[in-house]
Amino acid sequence: MRRKKFLVIPVFLCALGAAIYFRQNLEAEAEPLRKEFFAMDTYMTFTAYGRGAGQALDQAEEEMKRLEKEWSVTDADSKIYQVNHSGGNPVTLSDETAQIVKFALSMAEETDGALEPTIYPVLSAWGFTTGEHRIPEEEELEELLQTVGYEKAELSGNQLRLPTGTELDLGAVGKGYAGDLTAELLREQGITSALLDIGGNIQAIGAKPDGSKWRLGIRSPFGEGQIGVLEIIDCAVVTSGNYERYFVGEDGKEYGHILDPETGYPVDNGLASVTIITEQGKLGDALSTSMFVKGLEGAVDYWKNHRDFDMILMTESGEVYLTEGIQDSFMLSESFANLDLQVIDSLS
Repeated sequence: MRRKKFLVIPVFLCALGAAIYFRQNLEAEAEPLRKEFFAMDTYMTFTAYGRGAGQALDQAEEEMKRLEKEWSVTDADSKIYQVNHSGGNPVTLSDETAQIVKFALSMAEETDGALEPTIYPVLSAWGFTTGEHRIPEEEELEELLQTVGYEKAELSGNQLRLPTGTELDLGAVGKGYAGDLTAELLREQGITSALLDIGGNIQAIGAKPDGSKWRLGIRSPFGEGQIGVLEIIDCAVVTSGNYERYFVGEDGKEYGHILDPETGYPVDNGLASVTIITEQGKLGDALSTSMFVKGLEGAVDYWKNHRDFDMILMTESGEVYLTEGIQDSFMLSESFANLDLQVIDSLS
């Protein structure tokens, strides 16, 4: 009997020790690690769970800053800057930069120019790139628009050539594309649960550590507060609207930073904000801008012809439209519960 007791007690203690060790590891993995930094002209907050999260987040920050230098329109060492100031001569791009340029040009064609990666000279004329805001004369805009047009860019393999005066800006796809690459890097480091806030672009890796969905507040374009909450798992969420960056002109009107490539003036079509939900951040980035330019009817028609993403559209008159794929994942907040919410389906 004494021998049996002697054998049982160590087994019990080992089992107890293993249980405590397992529980401590679970608790450690459930504790979030957060990194905040400034890159790509915006503040970013990355949150990750699990072993090695700290080191993975350090690498994610390095990746973001590396890509920023690669794609900057103001850094003289970047390939984008060099091609913009090449005097019409071809410039050899890195593989990554060639890929994002190819994607931007393909989305420009896909959206019939609603996404226009060569709008930078017009954006500069309004002062949105410098902070020195002004209302350009119509003649000035007409002249600048002569340099605008994605079809002017000639990309052959890794070689890109732009005509003199035409300038490329990857701002409408850069954060989303960088988010995709950074999320891939984190996954390679073994991170299965993370939330990347890339200046308003959200990239979710997996679900929360307990398996539940991430809950995101969708900001109201009319001021403080959130119009509702969106539940997501392993996807990107990108919102665009002219309420974020705008100025009030001498005429008392508000002028937003999302420009209509056809007129050169800020978009004014009745939409207040566009939120895109999709698997890829780069696609969400491109679509949030281009659907805002297209307006309500154009965005709905585009979705019906593609249906590889979901969206939430909010009009300036307070109507909310959302596609059928997320009607069970989005709920209006209490303060906006009286808004008219309509579901866009593929049959209507």
